[in-house]
Amino acid sequence: AQNIDQPVCDLWLNPARRIERCQRVLRDQRRRGTYQPAPVGGTDLDLADLPTLEELEAMSTDELDELLGLKPKFDIPPAARRSMEQVGILGQREGGLPAASLARQPAALVRAVLAGTTRPMVSRWGHILLRRALASRLATPEEMDPVEFATLRVRALNALGEHVVARAVVQDIDTANYSPALTDAAVEAYIGSADIIGACPAVRLVDTQRDDAEWQMLAGICNAYAGEATRAQNDLRRLLSRTEDDRIDVLLAQRVAGSAGRGRRAVTIEWDGIAALTPWRFALANALGEPVPDELLGDAEPDLLRTAALTPALTPLQRARAADIAAASGILSSAAMVDLYSQIFAEEGAEGVAAIRDIWGGGGEFSYGRVVLTAYAAARLPVDDALADDADGLVAAMLAAGLDRDAMRWAGVVDDGSVGWAMLALADPDGSAMVSDGELDGFVDDDDSPRQHKSRMLLAGLAGLGRVADAEIAEYGERLGVDLAAQTRWTRMIERAAEVDNPALVAMLAGLGMQGSGWDRMTARHLFHIVSALRRVGLEAEARMIAAEAVARA
Repeated sequence: AQNIDQPVCDLWLNPARRIERCQRVLRDQRRRGTYQPAPVGGTDLDLADLPTLEELEAMSTDELDELLGLKPKFDIPPAARRSMEQVGILGQREGGLPAASLARQPAALVRAVLAGTTRPMVSRWGHILLRRALASRLATPEEMDPVEFATLRVRALNALGEHVVARAVVQDIDTANYSPALTDAAVEAYIGSADIIGACPAVRLVDTQRDDAEWQMLAGICNAYAGEATRAQNDLRRLLSRTEDDRIDVLLAQRVAGSAGRGRRAVTIEWDGIAALTPWRFALANALGEPVPDELLGDAEPDLLRTAALTPALTPLQRARAADIAAASGILSSAAMVDLYSQIFAEEGAEGVAAIRDIWGGGGEFSYGRVVLTAYAAARLPVDDALADDADGLVAAMLAAGLDRDAMRWAGVVDDGSVGWAMLALADPDGSAMVSDGELDGFVDDDDSPRQHKSRMLLAGLAGLGRVADAEIAEYGERLGVDLAAQTRWTRMIERAAEVDNPALVAMLAGLGMQGSGWDRMTARHLFHIVSALRRVGLEAEARMIAAEAVARA
């Protein structure tokens, strides 16, 4: 191999031409008897592991590059390589948190907080805040590897269902800097955003030691798009012959790989007998534009529906079925919901009117996603005493989109002691007036929520914002069975982060404390510490919105 002219095997040649010309030179040298490997370092070269001509001809581009020492570590020129000093997509001027927020924090603490964030938030506003923190352009904590820091943040974003944001973060890092763990997190982000081909640089350049079926399918697809269509289809056919379950996944992968080559091999996709829709299956189908049966999409898990709400391959009506969950979670904004429903109503002859009514009606169940949808419509309504019966819902809708000053216009219409009054007492941006004992007493007396959970959330929110006297906190804490002063390891950490005025760490600790499947899982003590800490580090707007949301959704 060392007798081959370097220009013949130059790195910048087309891979297929490089293999062909290298093999032709080797064949000519063997035929003429002129092939003599040169000694290395003045010692005899061990030829025991030298591949035969047949083995060379069977090698892929990657294998031949590795044999000849031509496989680059970096796939971009030196001048274009990016520093790992700060990683993220949201600078401080763009609304991100200060870059040095975590630089001097203990690596073990940051690692534990991010590694512990494995589930969606109960709070829409908590989700929005945590997404902002995770996407911010941040410096790595001391004594932590920058790649590990990026990996933990991408994993947390994936856990929130923010695959598009996670993909943007990994794209801010050069592939040559990827670790196997970051590669796995990046692949999950690409799959979650239905961008299968986008994962190929990491799949082809990073050695992860993975050999599971999903990775083999990814490798086959990426090989096809690297110009090795025949090899890719052969590998996928062998995988299909060994697969008893989930054969549809391999068939979908064959379709994706086949779209890269000139030979269009027909692959028929049959959904009959498929019991569940997995993220991998869903991503492949969307990458192909393969219609997903409505019954499978309707039975999908909430995590997958969060992805479906952002998938452009689905029809607007199909996305609307998932939009409730995505909007309530914080993934979709009120403006995005309006855009989605505008597309549905703009379709001529759309047959989804009945389905749209079902979405709005929802069987009579309260849907916070639909509250988000109507936020701007509620803000445009004139204040009218005739709408007093609807005031609670209108206030909740406006606050779901952060329209606090629009909501405050209704302060004279909502009834004292009502849910609308409670939300405004928490959300008031100019809130200097303290809530009196009589006002709080009226709300608690009328509260018919399970275990008076709304009253507990109101007390915790008011205490965290400093809008109720200590005497009332003690009185109503005892009345409601709430001890806001009790300490845990988590409360001590978030209080300490607030003391040192670290908004990024407070936001991440708040996210850690707001994980769960519903507001019934959120305790008043957790809410108090979250609201209090956010207010103290300058995130009072987020603190007010989280507190008001707690009363609305408890």
